Amino acid sequence: MAPKKVQSKNIKKVSRKITIELKKEIVEKHERGIRVTDLAFEYKMAKSTISTILKSKDAIKGADVRTQVLEEVEKLLLVWLNEKQLAGDSVTEAMICEKARKLHSDLLQKDPSTSAARVEFKASRGWFDNFRKRSGLHSAVRHGEASSSDKAAAEAFKKEFAEFLKAEGFVAQQVFNCDETGLFWKKMPNRTYITQEEMALPGHKPMKDRLTLLLCANASADLKIKPLLVYHSQTPRAFKEQNVNKARLPVMWRANARAWVTRQLFMEWLYEVFAPTVKKYLSDNQLPERCLLLMDNVPAHPPALVDDMDTEYDFIKVKFLPSHMTPLLKPMDQQVTCNFKKLYTKALFSRCFNVTEETSLTLEEFWKEHFNVLHCINFIDKAWEDVTYWTLNSAWRKLWPECVTECVTEFNFEGSDAQIVEEIVSLGKSMGLDVNGADIEELIKDHKEELTAEELAELQSEQQKALAEEHSTEEEEGREVSSDVIQSIMKKWNECQDFFEKHHPNITVTNTVLNLMNDNVVSHFWRVMQRRKKQVASDRFFAKIDPAAKRQKRGNP
Repeated sequence: MAPKKVQSKNIKKVSRKITIELKKEIVEKHERGIRVTDLAFEYKMAKSTISTILKSKDAIKGADVRTQVLEEVEKLLLVWLNEKQLAGDSVTEAMICEKARKLHSDLLQKDPSTSAARVEFKASRGWFDNFRKRSGLHSAVRHGEASSSDKAAAEAFKKEFAEFLKAEGFVAQQVFNCDETGLFWKKMPNRTYITQEEMALPGHKPMKDRLTLLLCANASADLKIKPLLVYHSQTPRAFKEQNVNKARLPVMWRANARAWVTRQLFMEWLYEVFAPTVKKYLSDNQLPERCLLLMDNVPAHPPALVDDMDTEYDFIKVKFLPSHMTPLLKPMDQQVTCNFKKLYTKALFSRCFNVTEETSLTLEEFWKEHFNVLHCINFIDKAWEDVTYWTLNSAWRKLWPECVTECVTEFNFEGSDAQIVEEIVSLGKSMGLDVNGADIEELIKDHKEELTAEELAELQSEQQKALAEEHSTEEEEGREVSSDVIQSIMKKWNECQDFFEKHHPNITVTNTVLNLMNDNVVSHFWRVMQRRKKQVASDRFFAKIDPAAKRQKRGNP
């Protein structure tokens, strides 16, 4: 009788987990001609296991494609969410999931190579929770037509707001509202031949270059705050060509990859523009140094910002509109942003008309070769200046009707708005453009229109391209100077700053000049140094994990 096999108590059976990456690797090698027997020997698996994996190769390849598609869906979804926020719309979990499913479907239809991924994407609750964590999405709320409960809640908030103002003693001059809005600054009505020609070019889409504006004014309509403008390029080509001093622009210029108002940028605007402007205004009008800033509750300005504000700015009191009441009550949402965009379009058409009348340039030549973001800034300044007292004051009629003056109550806003549209149409026809009032209204609405998957991808691509071009240009400019020279100059500059601050008799003038120098000159070289440090760290990291690179460096084969 054969002896029984004795199994050591210390030996445990280990079950090997076969990851999707490993399965994908096996499928790829088999498709390159490696036999099942050889794969089984290489991966120390049974031939039956390898065969089972290969039977599911379509699903395995599809899983990899689905991961790539979902990553793209989430990128585009973030752009879409920002557009909804800029339009003043609230979104629900159901709306986000529905948009995700639509984007997923559109991306699959666009690329035939993703046929292996055509498994239904359900945008489940689990997916939504994970997406919210990954994206930092604060909350999703109800949205849609104002229900009777919304209207009742709005009336209750109006009463609470009036009581709050009375208890705090605020007058209309001390109460402000701000709002963010997206502006497609380079877009013409769809029926103009400029836009039609753009659409006809292979691979080219209508101009969708967008920036974000933060507009703010008080309820008495006698103080407009300098707008915050966020673009996707820190230093556009037009700025470099004309040596623009950003500190002197009629807007506070800031930039990030998606042209969004972030919390940090909002706080910079609050401290550097809003606070000093309002403080001076209150002093000039002999009013108590107190003000109220009414805002909607979006990620750029969450409730915690009140606690984070420096004591120097504690004269600013902040109150938030309930999320689902924003479209019903927020003053800037009522008519101000729409009116501003019509005035911007009027300024744009006026400039185009003057160019064609006073120069030898055709409209197409000006539009394609000379029109840039600096013109846009001038139009924004003109439009914001032309938003009237009546428009700004009457915007509070739903939330705080007591602050609206009698002459404003009788003002025919719709008639005034229609007149602006007529003037735009007249300018367009003078230039030979085929436009009417409906085209202009459509253009203004299009500033808030929900973008398709293709348009969202195009918008994201344009922003990334501009950023890459900007960084490339900055690196080219800084490449001729060695890092050692830059560090030496920076050290000397720091010594100069210390000397000026200690010995110059006017510390205010000193700080102003030094800040301008740091913001507009020195910061460029700091960015060059930061990028170089990151590149060195990256090179070292990859050298550590790449044995071939090590051998090559040592001169070994």
